[in-house]
Amino acid sequence: MPLPWRTTLRKFLYIVAFLIVLAIAVLLVLRLYADELTQMALVPDVEFTEQDALADNAYQDPAMWFSRPGKGVNDPARWQPAFSEELSTRAAPEEPEDAQDTPRFAVFFIHPTSFLDNDAWNAPLDHEDSQNRARLMVRGMASAFNRASEIWVPRYRQATYGAFLTDAPEAGRALDAAYADIEQAFDFFIDSVPEDTPIVLAGHSQGGYHVVRLLTERLKGTPLMERVAVAYPVGMPISIETDLPALGLPACATAQQAGCVASWASFAEPAEPGQYLRLYNETPGIDGQSRTDTPIVCVNPLTGSLNGSADAERNLGTLVPDGDLANGELIAGAVPARCDPDTGILLIGDPPDLGQYVLPGNNYHVYDIPLFWRNLQQDVVNRVRAWQQARPS
Repeated sequence: MPLPWRTTLRKFLYIVAFLIVLAIAVLLVLRLYADELTQMALVPDVEFTEQDALADNAYQDPAMWFSRPGKGVNDPARWQPAFSEELSTRAAPEEPEDAQDTPRFAVFFIHPTSFLDNDAWNAPLDHEDSQNRARLMVRGMASAFNRASEIWVPRYRQATYGAFLTDAPEAGRALDAAYADIEQAFDFFIDSVPEDTPIVLAGHSQGGYHVVRLLTERLKGTPLMERVAVAYPVGMPISIETDLPALGLPACATAQQAGCVASWASFAEPAEPGQYLRLYNETPGIDGQSRTDTPIVCVNPLTGSLNGSADAERNLGTLVPDGDLANGELIAGAVPARCDPDTGILLIGDPPDLGQYVLPGNNYHVYDIPLFWRNLQQDVVNRVRAWQQARPS
């Protein structure tokens, strides 16, 4: 008859072995069926509900904007993070001597998806969690444009995150509904900005999607396109063959070019962009043709050039957030970047420690802008200057 402690130990070992096998099985399932499980968790299983149109004068209300002129010290897009001298691998760059001579320009920034619920296709404007997340995103992303004379960031009834994980008709209707709000906000923005002021369109993820729609549906073929100094639909894959010709602007080939489009999608190495590329390949281009295996626009934010490559020394400042994303600091020389010629993604080397929001496959989608915060801050000013030099009058 076995001793009691041996029986207890044997049972313990059985339990440990079972848990190890279970853990391996769970990891295997997650690895093999990550896309399917993600869709189950985030794609709504409810009917699409048509939204009432906003009032014609809705965006006259300052409360409909996260950022706009007049917000003062409470404007999240006007935040300026400090450099970490201790963590930076190179000396922090000094403020440019001509900072006082920054040209006037106005930015229309569209924040990324902050609504993650699966019980509705579009976020209500009074959804507290998504609005708080959006405000943090504006602070961490739109602030890279804080040298602008005006920054406008509208609130809108965004499509839920799951709308980007399915080809169900409801997903398209949710994005159409969100875009209707954006277009209305953009019209108010244009009416409010002086006619001689160049404009910059910028957005990330869902915000980048709406930037693309503004270019194709609202600006292309109109005099307004002449005022676009640069467009940044960051985090949205743009096919050079099936999408770019429809935008009305070329890709930014050099850092001195204006009137162009700059976009990228960041992955640490080893990169596993399977889901990203699958969604890209399965989605038709703007021209209706298949995007399968067509090259993706990759403008390197460290060089400002198409398909460029640069080591970490070219990185003027990565914005590293604190735990709750409410604050952060800039670290110079932290991350390199090179456009992968085979996939069109932007590779950033070894995974940097930026927080808990790295997506599967070493996808740094959430950090596309913070990774290159200071470079983007200078890039937009350089392109506005180039736009002005091309129009001396």
